[in-house]
Amino acid sequence: MLFKELNITAPLINALDDLGYKECTPIQEKAFPVVMSGNDMVGVAQTGTGKTFAYLLPILRQMKFSKDPHPKPRVLIVQPTRELVIQVAEEINKLTKYMNLHVGAIYGGANINKQKDLVYNGLDILVSTPGRLVDMTSTGILRLNNVHQFVLDEVDEMLNSGFRHQITNILEMLPKKRQNIMFSATLNRDVANLIEVYFNSPERVEIARHGTPLENISQSAYMVPNYYTKVNLLKNLLHNSDELTKVVVFVARKRWADRLYDFLLEEFDEEEIDVLHSNKSQNYRIQAIQKFEQGEYRILIATDVIARGIDVDDITHVISFDTPDYPENYIHRIGRTGRAEKKGKSIALVSKIETEYLEDIEEMMQYEVPKIDIPRDVEISEQLLEAEKENTNQQNYIGNLKDREGRGDAFHEKKAKNQKENLGGPGRRKPKKTRPINRAAQRKRSQKSKK
Repeated sequence: MLFKELNITAPLINALDDLGYKECTPIQEKAFPVVMSGNDMVGVAQTGTGKTFAYLLPILRQMKFSKDPHPKPRVLIVQPTRELVIQVAEEINKLTKYMNLHVGAIYGGANINKQKDLVYNGLDILVSTPGRLVDMTSTGILRLNNVHQFVLDEVDEMLNSGFRHQITNILEMLPKKRQNIMFSATLNRDVANLIEVYFNSPERVEIARHGTPLENISQSAYMVPNYYTKVNLLKNLLHNSDELTKVVVFVARKRWADRLYDFLLEEFDEEEIDVLHSNKSQNYRIQAIQKFEQGEYRILIATDVIARGIDVDDITHVISFDTPDYPENYIHRIGRTGRAEKKGKSIALVSKIETEYLEDIEEMMQYEVPKIDIPRDVEISEQLLEAEKENTNQQNYIGNLKDREGRGDAFHEKKAKNQKENLGGPGRRKPKKTRPINRAAQRKRSQKSKK
């Protein structure tokens, strides 16, 4: 369906024409009338199918010019990461090119005083991360009593990242009379509970079975014995394939991402590769994504924290250097390619101890990822990481992977001083041996001291 066939105003049509968009995607077509009706909505769609425009277009279609020079936010959009907040705000600015609306973005890691000024000056639409939004509202800087449309995007990622408390606080602060709009690529029990408590008989819009990857993404997997063989294989793939022109390599941990970056710099020019994770400054992260999008970098190493925050055109390949233990993270990773109906490829490097993760992913997708033999010219390394040496038991090693970035602060290993034996409470501890108190001796000692 063409955008012109929807009930969209001329300013929006003109903005879409400037962006080169003529036809709407299935999720945009199905969500538009539901959002316009004012009913609560839950949208389920694969990443890369145009979910952002699916809620922005009907919301902007209903926005009216405000004469208030310092308006309070009428629309609140909450995103899990800073990158997504920035990108959504940029998309709104593009769509409102011919409209007179005040749009603002607030997020952590940036100058809060500038963001306070932004809020004081007035906003019609506010895009925010959960943490910074709670900070602003708890101090009275920002009031949400004028919000009549609330959008929770990528809510499953926010819950997985430990934002449950903030989201609940935000929902409690919002006016009871409002429209709730939720979009996510995946749904789970926690999300369903949130919908049951805070949504009012929402209409569900789903264009694909939960967990289904895009058909235009070709998937494959290499079964690799250990970490250093993965490094050798990755170097081989990047060297010997002309197809890998814009590649995102996902790694589980920040320090592993930095280490992989150092390994690749042994054979690749630093001007064609960069690394991106939450320890990098906000300006660095923004510039890295921009340079990658513009083609200055061919390879971008990233963690799962930004698996949903990279919206870059023409990514040819997504390589999962580590297989994610959350199947949903795999879906979001591969969704960085094959966007806007373009073809893309996903490659997973799976070690023996990660086989279980791959099986969970395949069960969720109801699809067996084709396995590829390691090329003969790739050296099979016998060198092992200390973790691989020490953890011959698979379950122990899986436990050590639980602090992967993107799963929230609750997952971490105990420090040595905290690794004490659990004695099972006072009832199981051996009581200390004590002598009975001799009251007469105590009185004699007391009398002597007085003398």
